[in-house]
Amino acid sequence: MTEALTLLAAADELLAATRATRVERRDNVQLEALALAVSANLPVLLWGEPGIGKSAALQQLADRLEVPMETVIASIHEPSDFAGLPVVGDDPANQGVPMAPPDWAVRLTRLGVGLIFFDELSSAPPAVQAALLRVVLERRVGSLTLPPGVRVVAAANPPASAADGWHLSPPLANRFVHLHWTHDPEVVARGLAGTWPTADIPRIDPRRAGSALARARGTLSGFLTARPGLAHHLPADAEARGGAWPSPRTWEMALRLLTFALASDASQEALSTALIGAIGDGAGLELVNYLDELDLPDPNRVLANPDAFALPDRGDRQLAFLTAIVSAVQSDRSRARWEAAWTVLAKAVDAGVPDVAARAAADLAAMRERSWPVPPSIDAFVDILRLSGAL
Repeated sequence: MTEALTLLAAADELLAATRATRVERRDNVQLEALALAVSANLPVLLWGEPGIGKSAALQQLADRLEVPMETVIASIHEPSDFAGLPVVGDDPANQGVPMAPPDWAVRLTRLGVGLIFFDELSSAPPAVQAALLRVVLERRVGSLTLPPGVRVVAAANPPASAADGWHLSPPLANRFVHLHWTHDPEVVARGLAGTWPTADIPRIDPRRAGSALARARGTLSGFLTARPGLAHHLPADAEARGGAWPSPRTWEMALRLLTFALASDASQEALSTALIGAIGDGAGLELVNYLDELDLPDPNRVLANPDAFALPDRGDRQLAFLTAIVSAVQSDRSRARWEAAWTVLAKAVDAGVPDVAARAAADLAAMRERSWPVPPSIDAFVDILRLSGAL
């Protein structure tokens, strides 16, 4: 018995040596896009063939964040494992019947931070996918609400290579940022030599954070004003509906991704990958091209010195920037900033495009405090403001 235990101990020691690896910082768009989406607290779904390293990438991310990861194999659970099991109390007629959450949800809630990893999502039957809807979007598991520090991630194999694979239902698919996981032979070879790549979580720069949301709002508002047909487009075939596609919900996700990227050191490639993963290939590629050509100035800098600002020439850039100006004032409202915004709008009148500034003028007028005097530049918008009810 002693000899057998000694042999097993030697085997265990050798096994531990095979698992001992280190990580290195290496440019990897997939990892960076994953880190960006997790930083923005958006549910992420990794698509890839079996054995390609999806679970390992998520475990590495959890180790990088120094948070626990709870793994739940979605395909072997019942709907009640996510909706909660009813627990009858002393007085159900008056107190109701609470839905008891599973143990993994309780552990993560007690810790307050962590990753919940739903694996084999495409092998889960429709009833289980339906039960996951509330977990992914509302972060509710039974009667328990997951704390903000808990991030939701998932992985799935394409239905053709999944065990009893199903297409994801459109409501569930539309709740994720979809990232397609592929392998790089060079990375695999170096990893087997003992070194795997890692990605940094985007670092928020406080100097950028103040204008990041305003710029993101202006950008997406201007884009969808020019391309209204992309606000919602449900694909025709079942496979495409189980992936990323544009809807008001996923445009909200795109807004958060763009805000976090503008406020941090995230790369343009990682942002593009994450945006396409949120709103789909068609809308995503159009938006990425739009971003490449847009190059909006910082609205806070313009509000600090509006006289030195020159209105962009293109109509879509004008609309996007004026929307960003209004959003910047709304996020930090003061009389000086409000009056500076009217100076910016006056330049649109001088440029002969008051119609572009009409919506921004109505939004600015609605922010006015009673004690603030009406600026002279508002005269050009009096008729529009009366029609909108702002005057």
